Amino acid sequence: MNNNKLKVALVHDFLVDFGGAERVLEVLCEMYPEAPTYTLLYDPQKMRGRFQNREIHTSFLQKFPKFLRNRKKWLLPFMPVAPEIFDLRDFDLVISSSGAWTKGIITRLNTVHISYIHSPMRFAWDASSDYLGQQKKNGAINLFARYFLNRIRVWDRVASDRPDFMIANSKYTQKRIQKYYGRESVVIYPPVGLNNQETKNKLQTNDNNQNTKYKIPDTKYFLVVSRLSPYKKIDIVVEAFNKLGLPLVVIGEGQQEKYLRSIAAENVKILGHLSDAAMGGYYANARAFIFAGVDDFGIAPVEAMAYGVPVLAVRKGGVLEIVQEGVTGEFFDVATPEVIADGVRRLIENEKKYDKNAIIARASEFSKGRFVREIEEYVNKIFNS
Repeated sequence: MNNNKLKVALVHDFLVDFGGAERVLEVLCEMYPEAPTYTLLYDPQKMRGRFQNREIHTSFLQKFPKFLRNRKKWLLPFMPVAPEIFDLRDFDLVISSSGAWTKGIITRLNTVHISYIHSPMRFAWDASSDYLGQQKKNGAINLFARYFLNRIRVWDRVASDRPDFMIANSKYTQKRIQKYYGRESVVIYPPVGLNNQETKNKLQTNDNNQNTKYKIPDTKYFLVVSRLSPYKKIDIVVEAFNKLGLPLVVIGEGQQEKYLRSIAAENVKILGHLSDAAMGGYYANARAFIFAGVDDFGIAPVEAMAYGVPVLAVRKGGVLEIVQEGVTGEFFDVATPEVIADGVRRLIENEKKYDKNAIIARASEFSKGRFVREIEEYVNKIFNS
């Protein structure tokens, strides 16, 4: 079959906030400009204009009241059904971008389903104890939560058999796919927007960029760019810098934003959401990037490295495939304020040894062009074999 004549659809878990998974979807949309996008929930306001020119189909969850759509945990009983009722019968190729639900779509026999896995469902598998720990300490509620989580695991395992092919976003994710789903997968690292001349030309000064909420400090600072979710451990980083007294800038939004503002000392600035152009300025002027959460890949550390900025990261997860110790950054072993503070001290001691050009060269290995080429080669191999 001529791949240019393939009828393609893209499926993504949620379009309700913007992070690494959504950056991957953006590039897939560029690769397949005619492909409609299916998603369980879509919030155009929170997407801030991204995907606005796409043909987007939502699930029945979109019809629920907004206060429910904003509280996805309350919708969990309906989540397994939502991707199963998308009508995808007219497509030759469906690519699901899945961190939880959309690998569970149901396609016809002659449709090829490739699932790009950002992560096996975290709260159902290796992070289940953290999820249960967040629930109320009520015996009956806790028992129900455990029962419900078991039902989700059963569905997730069944759903993992539905894709014809799986792509993992890192070797770390590949191992988790094998462990929890018993499936083989290939690794194609996510696309990372790098510090090229086009990006530099888009950078705005603080006075002209309406998205910039604070002037970029004249002195060097440490930087965090992340969703402000509990598993990202941003609160631990803030506590560490409260003790260190060194300048820290946190960029991002999420459920912990208000809490982080409440605990941040004067040396810590929580900026919330910024445009890509504004973030470029903060990346360029950072002393080092801090990455404390265990993630399956970690696009933000690569973005920082593209500006020659070293990374201090927890020694777990996909970031081990990105950061080269002593060359592009340093590691710490556990996310506690004391250990992170010690890691910052070690990084400061070694920072004269870092070669900015070597850091940039390492980041270039995760480029958008490389991602597009590898996805195209993978699809071509499937349809031409």
